[in-house]
Amino acid sequence: MDHPLIDLITAKIRLAEAEGQFDNLPGAGKPLPPCDDPENAVLHRILKENGGVPEIVSLSRELSRLREALRETSDRTDRKRILQDMSLTEARIEIARKRG
Repeated sequence: MDHPLIDLITAKIRLAEAEGQFDNLPGAGKPLPPCDDPENAVLHRILKENGGVPEIVSLSRELSRLREALRETSDRTDRKRILQDMSLTEARIEIARKRG
């Protein structure tokens, strides 16, 4: 079943085409860049343009942040919580690697 707004979206695109709003866009007439993963190319481009990173990268950054916090605190309760968070983050990194 089509999305309820598909007819409106299609009409807006056709109007924009007729008005020439898609003429002379950056990269027009140039070949698309090579792509290793064509099925997910748009997703990867959107993530890259918006500062998104793969899960393993964000988890690794979080682990680094936790290690720094551990170095900076001497409070036993905080250290225990940080060590638990580190353990959980390391497990999530391992899971992400296996999916990967």
